[in-house]
Amino acid sequence: MPELPEVEVVRAGLERHVVGHVIDSVEVLHPRPLRRDPRGTSGFAAALVGQRIDAVRRRGKYFWLPLAPTSGQERGDALLGHLGMSGQMLLKEPGAPDERHLRVRFGLTGGLEMRFVDQRMFGGLMISTGGADLPTEIVHIARDPIDPEFDDAEFVRRTRRRTSAIKRLLLDQGLISGVGNIYADEALWRAKLHGERPGDRLTGPVLRDLLGHIRAVMGEALAQGGTSFDALYVNVNGESGYFDRSLDAYGQEGEPCRRCATPIRRVAFMNRSSYFCPRCQRRPRTR
Repeated sequence: MPELPEVEVVRAGLERHVVGHVIDSVEVLHPRPLRRDPRGTSGFAAALVGQRIDAVRRRGKYFWLPLAPTSGQERGDALLGHLGMSGQMLLKEPGAPDERHLRVRFGLTGGLEMRFVDQRMFGGLMISTGGADLPTEIVHIARDPIDPEFDDAEFVRRTRRRTSAIKRLLLDQGLISGVGNIYADEALWRAKLHGERPGDRLTGPVLRDLLGHIRAVMGEALAQGGTSFDALYVNVNGESGYFDRSLDAYGQEGEPCRRCATPIRRVAFMNRSSYFCPRCQRRPRTR
């Protein structure tokens, strides 16, 4: 699943090209991506045609396109999106061949097309009424660690009150958003912390150090266009990121740890996998 760096790469790409453009047309080729929008496919399309895109924003793994307020509106609506497991938001010239899994096509002024492509269709789009500043559908999601307004002290305070394992806490979108399985494993490896360490056993300095590693690994991933293990995650130009070449823990089962040469281990975790160094990241003692 695309995580914060991948969604931020898409957000930044859209921001460079679509802000100020008006949506001229909307073509829905499959209704499933709009399953959460009560307007249905025709209502979704009708509500967007003629709307001007004012910005492109993100909270965690969600992105939204604030729309200019219409007559009588105090706040504009927003086109809210989530990429799910395999979603892509691509920018294409009109007439470019349709992608095999093209679901929604947006025609923009100036001739550009914005295309939502999703093979597995776990992603989706919807219109958030009055959601230009922050869609109500995602107000429960915490800020992410690269947000300038992220509160480090509050994160430390809340984490130290929890008995859950630190990796589970890093994936709790109500506590800290945007950190998925890949970057949790990478940050924990850098911090020399085992993912099963309980939050209430970690000190403030240790948690602040972990936040620093989270920001560092995400910054490096952003600089390299995100992490692409297959063709499902691409930026708006259809290009893959290459941070997967720099991973120290995730997906490295059996490979020597870059610090101590101990083989990286993989264990089952929440229907997924966790990767760690059994020597650098000591398993915590049982309470």
